[in-house]
Order: sequence, then C-alpha cells, then structure tokens
Amino acid sequence: MITLYYAAHTCSLASHIALIDARADFTAVRISFAADEQRQPPYLAINPKGRVPAMVTPRGILTETPAMLAFIAQSFPAARLAPVGDAFAFAQVQAFNSYLCATLHVAHAHRMRGYRWADDAAAIAAMRRKVPQAVGDCYDLIERDMLKGPWVMGESYTICDPYLFTLAQWIEDDGVDPTRLPRVIDHRNRMSERAHVRRALAEELA
Repeated sequence: MITLYYAAHTCSLASHIALIDARADFTAVRISFAADEQRQPPYLAINPKGRVPAMVTPRGILTETPAMLAFIAQSFPAARLAPVGDAFAFAQVQAFNSYLCATLHVAHAHRMRGYRWADDAAAIAAMRRKVPQAVGDCYDLIERDMLKGPWVMGESYTICDPYLFTLAQWIEDDGVDPTRLPRVIDHRNRMSERAHVRRALAEELA
C-alpha cells in the first residue's frame, strides 16, 4: 500500500495522476495549507521539509516529484510509464522532469514565495515582476526543443506528461500568454481529456 500526501493546486497532482495510471493500490491524504498542516508535527514527522508531496511506500518515505514519479514507473512496469529498460531513454525522462522541478517550478514559485530568497520587500516585488519572463522563457524552451511529439517523449505517454500538465495549469496565472505556446497548450488540453486525469482532479478538488 502507498500513501500519497498532497495539497490541491500543487505539483502533487503529477504523482496522483501517475499512481492512477499505474493502477496502484494507494490512499491519498489531503494536507491543508490553509490550516498550515504542512508545518505541524504530525506531517513534519513524515516530511521534515514541510512541503508536498510526500509518499509513504512499503520501503520508506519519498519526497520530490521526479523521484516519486520514477519510483511509480519502476514499481509498476506493466503500466509502461517510462522506458525503464533503456538506461539512456530513462535518463532523458529524468532530465525533463528535473528541469520542471529545478528550473520551471522554481521560477513559478517566485510569484508567491519570494520570501524564500529575500527579506526585502522591494526585492520580493522585483522577483514577482520577473515571473512572466522567467516562466515564459522556460515554456519557450519546452515548446521549441523539449516537447517531442503528441506526448513529451514523442509517441509514448510517460511520467513526464502528468508533470508537465500539472505545471502548465498555472501558465495564465504566471502571466504568460498561452497563445505563444500552441504545442504546450495542445498537450494540456489532451491531458485534460484523459479519464485518469479527470479522476485525480476530482479527488483533489472534492
């Protein structure tokens, strides 16, 4: 049994979708940011980082979305969520997801969480103003060079797809014009039509 700790409107949606894709036996537990549950001792005992997602597995606890997605793909190979038997192809999957985690998501976070990097109000405001450009530049790269086909890796759906879909839901809120990203938006629309995506969204927003 796997337990996924999540919060609505966060990157935990990617792992939620992947667990459904894998037909995994799991339980999803909501963490309320409004109630500051992510900073309370019961949750900090699970994830001392005080963030979501976190995943409790039979072998221990995992955090960080790229690691969790890789674990899901490798634990449920019949679902074919990643080319786990091809070292180079799997590394390409990891490279894409690492870019989303370490670059795109961080650029997005400057809109609401500038306090992580600065205390000065003017500096935080400057970071916020930079978000449309910084996030837009990330998506321009994905649109131009990283999105290989109908799915991120080309013809085959992988764990990259729920992750990109999750972050792409925030494009407009980050001040990026979606019309400049036709391939990314087409991917977002295609993902939104998948039954497993609709189920994960319904469960998180219930």
